[in-house]
Amino acid sequence: MPHAIDKDTQICMSLAGRPGNTGTRFHNYLYEALGLNYAYKAFTTQDLRAAIGGIRALGIRGCAISMPFKEACIPLLDALDPSATAIESVNTIVNDQGWLTGYNTDFLAIAQLLDSHRISPELSFALRGSGGMARAVAFALRQAGFRRGHIIARNPASGQALARSIGFGWAAELGALRPQLLINVTPIGMAGGPEAQDLAFPEDAIAQAEVVFDVVALPAETPLIRHARALGKTLISGAEVATLQALEQFVLYTGRRPTPEQVGQAAAYSRQG
Repeated sequence: MPHAIDKDTQICMSLAGRPGNTGTRFHNYLYEALGLNYAYKAFTTQDLRAAIGGIRALGIRGCAISMPFKEACIPLLDALDPSATAIESVNTIVNDQGWLTGYNTDFLAIAQLLDSHRISPELSFALRGSGGMARAVAFALRQAGFRRGHIIARNPASGQALARSIGFGWAAELGALRPQLLINVTPIGMAGGPEAQDLAFPEDAIAQAEVVFDVVALPAETPLIRHARALGKTLISGAEVATLQALEQFVLYTGRRPTPEQVGQAAAYSRQG
């Protein structure tokens, strides 16, 4: 039976332009599994300054930040962790007695996955996308020692700016590039979207790649991941990123690290909603 909420319950939350249930289910599952007196609720807002002020004033312990608030919230915080400073983007706020610190657990999760999958920094890569998550991936690649790569983005302003900021190349399309590591950080392949059935890269580019990384988390098996799996490629999925970044948020909020089994159960439960 879920624990009863009382005056001592610690509240955590999320702010997103389009709130979903995945994070809510993940965190609340682990609160119950570990017997913690916490509760988690998703919100959206039209007044970000007031919402961040409410986190501070009401003692909200933590807040996950999604688009379109990841950069806009920075001036409203008291400090940034190096994970957020590196990419000038926040996806997590931790409230320590009114002092708000911004973190980026997307960056932390991606860095962990590159390491745990033993992806060699000697590989050439193409990263498709230039938004906030693409920035997290790009900076994690640079931190891991990758040097031979291109940002693939149709928007020349954001694509070139990201490429210049970290010393990679830029191209509007993949064209003749056939890198060893392909990374999709766009909505292509996302469930419910207009390109849900599409591949983020041409089939011959996937065939020539060694590693395929799709940051799209829903579905867990995107068309890109499914196609690359059939070819026997090394894979990193968006579901892995989503789980790891949420886990790091959970640890920041509670100071507790669940077992791998508990994390796996929470992730499976979160995807059911």
